[in-house]
Amino acid sequence: MKYKKFKLNDHFYDFINDWTCKTYFLVGGYGSSKSYHIAVKLITKLLLEKRKALVVREVYDTIRDSCYDLLLEVAEAMEVSPYLVFTSSPMQVRFQNGSKIIFKGMDKPCKLKSLNGVSIVWIEECSEVKFEGFKEILGRLRHPTLSNHILLSTNPVSKSNWCYQYFFQDQKENINILNDEELYEKRIIILNNTYYHHSTVDDNFFVPEDYIKQLDELEIHDKDLYRIARKGRFGVNGKLVFPQFEVLPYKEGMERIKKIRNPLLRNGMDFGFVTSYNALVRLAVDPEEKILYLYYEYYSRNKDDTEIEKEIEEFKRTQELIKADCAEPKTIRYFCKQGFRMRACRKFQGSREEYTKKIKRFKKIICLDHCKNAIHELQTLTFKTDKNGEIIEDEFNIDSHILSAIWYALDDYEVEDLKGNMMKRF
Repeated sequence: MKYKKFKLNDHFYDFINDWTCKTYFLVGGYGSSKSYHIAVKLITKLLLEKRKALVVREVYDTIRDSCYDLLLEVAEAMEVSPYLVFTSSPMQVRFQNGSKIIFKGMDKPCKLKSLNGVSIVWIEECSEVKFEGFKEILGRLRHPTLSNHILLSTNPVSKSNWCYQYFFQDQKENINILNDEELYEKRIIILNNTYYHHSTVDDNFFVPEDYIKQLDELEIHDKDLYRIARKGRFGVNGKLVFPQFEVLPYKEGMERIKKIRNPLLRNGMDFGFVTSYNALVRLAVDPEEKILYLYYEYYSRNKDDTEIEKEIEEFKRTQELIKADCAEPKTIRYFCKQGFRMRACRKFQGSREEYTKKIKRFKKIICLDHCKNAIHELQTLTFKTDKNGEIIEDEFNIDSHILSAIWYALDDYEVEDLKGNMMKRF
């Protein structure tokens, strides 16, 4: 099969011809042409070998105006349209040699139960796909005779997204696979049977200058979007709830806590079970310096009260007071009967917002580095926004159980604001 040798961007030549890895992870800014070159790679492979490929997006209805149209555009540019048949019902691309491209949406998982005969999967905008969906594809892609490949393309999003945690670093699980800064520097890295590829609009020789200028102007008006769209880098999306959050090594942090004059020591606990977590924290407040230290965490899920009791038994021995979620009176009563000093926290209308503002008033929030879940939840915690882009001061990008535990621990603590005024006692 011969096809037209048309112009491609230099940064993608190696990617198009490489089939040595199982996974290909392409991340980059707007207009970098990553999706275009995945389409080229896919069509080229299916012209040369009889294969069945699957193209996936989170929402099926978005595929026609994105992946499907892009494949049609690339086929025309390669002048191979006479060898391909594009059909809309069902949405498919059939090749003269028997190859086929089918399209599915993760919003209809029942249609993804079988990947029979599929040896290549392209997940477009993979950051929008749920991790469970990705794992489903990963577990089902197993063609018996052909090599299996997964192509993933995305714009960079928050470091809390599963894409970053799976392919780079997962602080919660203490997994470090690849420093994203290294990828930005080297541009292409092959590691653990994964082909990493980073691109920006500067890699696309065919994009109009006006478009690049628009992306450059984002640095003035929207730095978050500038990082994503222009630089193609992961980071924190949105307004941080606690920009004063810091991480210290355990030994250094404990030495600082020991030097606090008249420290305030508190404990707070949030209850969970199946989908949410139990979170118990020890806090130390430096009332003079207005610094909050987080130096211990207990974090678990899918455990009943008797199991938790055994795992936090030291609190019964030390008789430390634990302020716990008042929405769970039966649980609190159980722990009290077992000999724990546990008391319900105070909640009231608007307490989420007020307690968050209280914690934001600390000059610093220092978390010791062995509290991995606290770091994971609080370091990149951002406010949700309404339809007008305004922040919602009591809603966040994740359900932070550590934050809830801190709320409860400090429910009656008074802290000065920046003007030296005392908060009212709750």
